[in-house]
Amino acid sequence: MPAAGETLDEAIASAFATNPQLDFQRYETDIAREGLEQARSGGRTTVNVSGSAGYEYVDTTSPFSYNLGDRPIASAQVQAVQPIYTGGRVSAGIRQAKAGVSAAKSQFDAAEQNLILDVVTAYVDVRRDREAVAIRKNNVDVTAEQVRAADDRFEVGVVTRTDVSLANARLEGARAALAGAEAMREASEANYQFLTSLKPGDLAPPPPIPPLPASLEEAVAIALDGNPDIEAARNSERAASEAIEVARAQYRPQVNLVGTAGVQETYGSDADQTDTSVSAVVQGTIPLLSGGLIKSQVSSARLRRNQARNQIDVLERQIRAQIAQAWFGYDASLRSIEASSRQVDAAEIAYEGAKEELAVGVRTTLDVLDQEQQLFEARLALVESEHDAYVAAFRLLRAAGELDQPVPTGASPVAE
Repeated sequence: MPAAGETLDEAIASAFATNPQLDFQRYETDIAREGLEQARSGGRTTVNVSGSAGYEYVDTTSPFSYNLGDRPIASAQVQAVQPIYTGGRVSAGIRQAKAGVSAAKSQFDAAEQNLILDVVTAYVDVRRDREAVAIRKNNVDVTAEQVRAADDRFEVGVVTRTDVSLANARLEGARAALAGAEAMREASEANYQFLTSLKPGDLAPPPPIPPLPASLEEAVAIALDGNPDIEAARNSERAASEAIEVARAQYRPQVNLVGTAGVQETYGSDADQTDTSVSAVVQGTIPLLSGGLIKSQVSSARLRRNQARNQIDVLERQIRAQIAQAWFGYDASLRSIEASSRQVDAAEIAYEGAKEELAVGVRTTLDVLDQEQQLFEARLALVESEHDAYVAAFRLLRAAGELDQPVPTGASPVAE
């Protein structure tokens, strides 16, 4: 086990604790829950208190009248309304809000899985780019040694000035490649720090890849059943369907039980007067003409439902494509790892042989430089293939919706 440095599990945990992407989606889930509470409130009793105070002027032509002129007046009223029948508006609204909560939860799950994939990719990016820098540095050191050897051979007349120039050209090329690799490493480390809020130290080898689906067909079936993006789209379609029922309910009668209690105080010059009233009535309304508003709202809700269904079809196609790309990319990367490993072994033998043949005059300096370049490129290709295999496997798991569990601990960067 490594003596120090972050692990992939620690990087993911830090990202979950500090990355604002999850906080944004968490608020969306909380907002959806409040929407459900608001929908439920439509079937509950509401109570209002109102009051007024001021002056009134009373005049009349009647020969018999009292309390004429200016006088202060105050009134207060309490009204309670209990919906009895809403035409299905409240129940449909509750179902719509519940579907919205489910969609928000699925979107939060998708955001979590996206963050895991991003952190995994950033983690192995840093390790790959650091290995590339180490290989490039080694390339510079070895090429510099070849330049010194070429200079020595030139001094004794074994090689020509052209050989020395070729070696120097390869050295400058190696230095340029090193500068590019260092720039990529800095960019990868910056992205890693952005995602995790951790400055990358000595990163431990990533854990083994979790179990993958046994076949492409199984991966597609798992994705279509459990991918959180599709689940969110299906719940959004449910919410859109219920929105149609909410709009249709406006065509139906609405019945409320209304209770009212009020008191009015009139202050006159002769005597104060207090009037009280209590009533309980069943109040019903039947919409007759809405100017086309309700019809338009129903049509709009239907269009949104159709749009949501179309979004499901789009997502299913996208996920099928993502699964296929990740599946074949992973398979190709595994085969590339095997080929690159064999290439490294062969290039090492060829490079050592070229150096020995150069010493006895059978090979030229250019031959050795070419073999050296092939060796370093083979090593870089192996590092890149291991990186691509790991990322492709996690992309496959993300497309299938299987990145909701913590990454297991281990030591192997690729699946056995």
